[in-house]
Amino acid sequence: MQAAQVEQFGQPLVLKELSIPTPGPGQILVKTEACGVCHTDLHAAGGDWPLKPALPFTPGHEGIGIVTECGPGVTAVQLGARVGVPWLYSACGHCEFCLAAQEPVCASAQFGGYTKNGGFAEYILADPNYVAHIPAGLSAVDAAPLICAGITSYKGLKETQACPGQWVLISGIGGLGHLGVQYAKAMGLHVCAVDIDDGKLAHATRLGADATVNARRADAVAAVIQATGGGAHGVLITAPSLPAFKQGIAMTRKHGTCVLVGIPPGEFPTPLFDVVANCITIRGSFVGNRRDMVEALAFAAEGKVKAEIELQPLSAINEVFARLAKGEVPSRVVLDFSR
Repeated sequence: MQAAQVEQFGQPLVLKELSIPTPGPGQILVKTEACGVCHTDLHAAGGDWPLKPALPFTPGHEGIGIVTECGPGVTAVQLGARVGVPWLYSACGHCEFCLAAQEPVCASAQFGGYTKNGGFAEYILADPNYVAHIPAGLSAVDAAPLICAGITSYKGLKETQACPGQWVLISGIGGLGHLGVQYAKAMGLHVCAVDIDDGKLAHATRLGADATVNARRADAVAAVIQATGGGAHGVLITAPSLPAFKQGIAMTRKHGTCVLVGIPPGEFPTPLFDVVANCITIRGSFVGNRRDMVEALAFAAEGKVKAEIELQPLSAINEVFARLAKGEVPSRVVLDFSR
């Protein structure tokens, strides 16, 4: 099979011919139809985070495909099923976090395309207990971005605890943010979109945003407060930008919640006086659990959420990474394995 692997951090991926893996006990083999490309894949290939993957490895945690082989003891999926192999590859299932449906922070969690080989390959080994079950009628290409970008933005919105009819602010209308706008509208929320690109803000308006603000404006915070009648009840920051984090807290309504899913480099100086005086909650949100995955895919299967997708072959992965690093990918790239 063909796979794109990281052999050295910070270097181009290498296209290689590898043997098709054989599933062991409790494993399945998935023939890849499509795999989304995420900014996290870029961090993985660069070795940017403290816990680095073991070299060599295959990135990709938005792989969708058909189950072609089941190892001994597998009962959770059937041959021929369409599944996704997401970021949450597996967890222990019995720690305090797993028992509380917080398995993404399980100390024994494994991550697709990071600690386990992922979807930049024609076949993927997977844990059948943690794969995403793709609803009928949702294509592999359409499903791919939803099992990371989709669930991450959806879970982040849930973590704001904003109620239908209240305002949420989505900062960064890119791969996650453009999905966040759609999820928020489907959840009955009013949406204020914030970005530094007028083209992305126009896109947010087409997707249903009720208000837009360019963050480069000198009065951006004041504009948000005016548009939302006092600040957003919930703020979701998807932009990997420290200024966006600072602005986001200033745009949060008193007793509101600011949720962080973007991971910019560096340390974030929190405005402690404002946070305390305004009773603001700051919360991190890390992907989502298996129930969140079911819900996120259901919105898409009902036609309420659809990723803006650019298709590319696996052979173009290094060009895609170069564009992603420069911010030149407007929404999501999906690797199409039929090409």
